Amino acid sequence: MDNNKAIKLLDNLKKVILGKDEVLELVLITLLAEGHLLLEDAPGVGKTTLVKALAKSIDLSYKRIQFTPDLMPSDIIGTNIYDRKSGTFTFKKGPIFNQIFLADEINRTSPKTQSSLLQAMEEKEISTEDNHYILEKPFMVLATQNPLEYQGTFPLPEAQLDRFLMCLSIGYPEKDAEINILKEYNSIKDMANIKPVLNQEDILEMQSMVEKINVHNDILNYIVNISNATRSYKDLSLGASPRASIDLLKASKARAFVSGRDYAIPDDVKQMVKPVLAHRLILTPEARIERKSIDDILKGVLNSIFIPVMLHGKN
Repeated sequence: MDNNKAIKLLDNLKKVILGKDEVLELVLITLLAEGHLLLEDAPGVGKTTLVKALAKSIDLSYKRIQFTPDLMPSDIIGTNIYDRKSGTFTFKKGPIFNQIFLADEINRTSPKTQSSLLQAMEEKEISTEDNHYILEKPFMVLATQNPLEYQGTFPLPEAQLDRFLMCLSIGYPEKDAEINILKEYNSIKDMANIKPVLNQEDILEMQSMVEKINVHNDILNYIVNISNATRSYKDLSLGASPRASIDLLKASKARAFVSGRDYAIPDDVKQMVKPVLAHRLILTPEARIERKSIDDILKGVLNSIFIPVMLHGKN
């Protein structure tokens, strides 16, 4: 399995996001799995820089919108403009009609405006009163949000969260990496080291290759067993949806591709469980009082499920 283009893109991102190789690989996996990404972290750790670097590396159309409490759905999707000469309305496309769309601080706007992204994220289409539009591929929504304890934030609805394939935290850099950030600050800020290394066709080709990754029936059974376990777990009031199972499969296939394999293995699934499932699960009130964590629950789920022994990865 030729993953050279994927590695080339990954290496390009490492020029501006220092010391976060694992996070960058998960971002790449999300892109190749045709998913959307939620970055939840404190301000100033490089969330917006990461998205800009991704868009520049692939030379795709890109738009960033700062989400604010007064943002309206029409500010994202677009609106009808009246033409006095023709006496008709013309639809002016909004920023969602870009291949890489950054919803910056998405939880600072109202749930009504947040929900305007739902159709685009699920169907990669936009419907207005008079028209229906197919969004150009590849299409990816990347959203950033600050932790909910920050003032002026709105929690994302469950339906919105379920449409993000992964939720990641970049986190603060290690000391050596932060020293390098200070040394390279100007070039990172100006994206001087980031040039396009792939094009639209390259991404579509890799996404197609990911789709063709071989997945043994035992792997499918493993994924479903994990999802089922979250639905009946006593400390969870909301478990993984069927969409979550599909996303876990897609992410596992993309990880196999990035690893240079044309087949998925159980470890692909195991490594994708936390980034794909954690943000979709909701603790019971009792579990919150007892300060139980989603991470610990997912570890317990994985420990309770039989891991298939794969003699080979193909049927």
